[in-house]
Amino acid sequence: MAEYKGIKGFKVQYLSADPSDPNIGQTWYNSTSKDLKYTGVTTADAWATGNNMNTARSVLAGAGTQTAALGFGGNAAPGSTGATEEYDGTSWTNNPTGLNTARGSLAGAGTQTAGLAFGGTGPPFTGATEEYNGATWTSNPTGLNTVRRQLAGCGIQTAALAFGGDLPTATAATEEYDGNSWANSNNMITARRQLAGCGIQTVALAFGGGDPGVFSATEEYNGTSWTTSPGSLNTARQGLAGAGTQTAAVAFGGQTPATTAATEKYDGTSWTTSPASLNTARYELGGIGTQIAALGFGGNTGSITNATEEWLGAGAPTTKTITVS
Repeated sequence: MAEYKGIKGFKVQYLSADPSDPNIGQTWYNSTSKDLKYTGVTTADAWATGNNMNTARSVLAGAGTQTAALGFGGNAAPGSTGATEEYDGTSWTNNPTGLNTARGSLAGAGTQTAGLAFGGTGPPFTGATEEYNGATWTSNPTGLNTVRRQLAGCGIQTAALAFGGDLPTATAATEEYDGNSWANSNNMITARRQLAGCGIQTVALAFGGGDPGVFSATEEYNGTSWTTSPGSLNTARQGLAGAGTQTAAVAFGGQTPATTAATEKYDGTSWTTSPASLNTARYELGGIGTQIAALGFGGNTGSITNATEEWLGAGAPTTKTITVS
């Protein structure tokens, strides 16, 4: 009988723990669990229930990835909070140091160890900008030029983008952050609030939102100006969340005005409704990650929730155990 090395040209790795970032098709033996494993891909979209946040809240912001996420701010009974939590792919941990300016309806960008918070309302409306270093938040004396709430954000701590929001009328204002200060850029085509966004400062995506109705329009930003995409959301909504890039995004949750769990994927041209919807329909939730590995957390179901869900899109890497009966 042919051996694995003879077929593949290399031996099965003998490891004490699963590799942190295995390649598709990689095979190994886990000597701790005594399992033979390999990395395949998911064949269908799916939402899986994760462990709850410690503080239930809505209109919060987030940053990071599905396995290294940051959730901060929001509205938690009886009012705005600066509470900050970190997610490790399994559970949320409270950071004893919260935002310096407690607020909801804010936006975020960056990573778990280099996060950015901006805008929102305490009340009152604020343009306050804060940077997170993985342990504490530091206030930047220079805030947004357009003070607002219910805005969207994307990018990294030293190259972020803020767009849309509420003044309390909807705004199309767009600003770029360089790690020190905010600079005005060209406005969005459609003024809107309670929208979602993703991407980076020079290649961003904005979708959904409202004022006063709900929108399906999608816009793309090239680092200078916004262009309307020919593809619109199949489910027009506001208070939704999003993740991914300009050419590979995912949108989930929101209000139509009915609360929805609908999930859609964008390929750079059009949106496709996924057969997999959030397990907990909600709006005003946080969202981070990629099109194939996103995280939805917190929000409002009619009451504030701390529910967390992990999204695995078709094609996402997954570790599987080989069993022999």
